Amino acid sequence: MMKGLIQVYTGDGKGKTTAALGLALRAAGRNMKVLIVQFMKKWDYGELHSVKLIPNITLKTFGTKEFIYKGKAKKIDYEEAEKAFYFGVEGMQSGNYDIVIFDELNMALYYELLDLKEVVEKLKGKPDGVEVVITGRKAPEEIIEIADLVTEMREIKHPYQKGIKARMGIEY
Repeated sequence: MMKGLIQVYTGDGKGKTTAALGLALRAAGRNMKVLIVQFMKKWDYGELHSVKLIPNITLKTFGTKEFIYKGKAKKIDYEEAEKAFYFGVEGMQSGNYDIVIFDELNMALYYELLDLKEVVEKLKGKPDGVEVVITGRKAPEEIIEIADLVTEMREIKHPYQKGIKARMGIEY
């Protein structure tokens, strides 16, 4: 059994979720079981359709379709974040998955939807054989500290600067 590490993809650039999904695709190709838990992503993203076609990948979304503003989260936002986190922790502890991806966990922490100390403790308690991937902008220092690999996506140029809106199949 391989030793599982904690990976973090953060930063203000595009590609954090995409990198995590690429890892999931690679792992599925090696017959590994992957659980993807998405925080605050109740929109119609392309990955929701494609993962249904790939054995060994389970994807579950949590949240609402409403945008969250820091300090103005609603009760449902806290409830959905907690459901998402504990669904992921349960999957991580179950022995059923080789990789658990907490997509946008960093943003849930930034919006203070979860208790950072509790999240860090649960992640530190992951089984040795499980790889954990955490995505989202604004990774807290405490998450970076427990990680084995941290990649920062940095925006240099983006099409929205020219007024190009998000494109189906590319950004969502």
